[in-house]
Amino acid sequence: IGRHPSVFELLPFQILDRGTQCIGRLDQDTSGLLLLTDDGQLNHLITSPKKGKSKVYEVECKYEVSDKDIQKLLEGVTLKDFPDKTVSALSVTKNPDSATSIQMVLSEGKYHQVKRMVAAVSNRVEKLHRSKVCGLSLPEDLKEGEWRYVSP
Repeated sequence: IGRHPSVFELLPFQILDRGTQCIGRLDQDTSGLLLLTDDGQLNHLITSPKKGKSKVYEVECKYEVSDKDIQKLLEGVTLKDFPDKTVSALSVTKNPDSATSIQMVLSEGKYHQVKRMVAAVSNRVEKLHRSKVCGLSLPEDLKEGEWRYVSP
């Protein structure tokens, strides 16, 4: 069984030795901002759905995203493993330059949530990028595979 490379392979031992953990996760086929910390309380503050911290995703869909689809995503869709509860986006904005692109803001991060929400409105995610977490934006000059320290 093949193993996917880990973000931890990019980090020096001094950081790994501190018990560094990912704040949330990114799927293998998702790009974007991934925060790391050795502060368990900070990790909980950002990842706990009860805290309502926002994550912003740039989503390229296979098919055009209609106003009706956006309304459903805002009102809430049902995911197969949570049939008694709907999950909704905090906001969904169309990209004016592309009928298949949206920006979606969520306050929680269930397993494959963006992909599953988009599937619930009969579409498919072709490309997914997390651009912000808790108001912290991914710097445009930070290339894929690069990292930097962030101060409070």
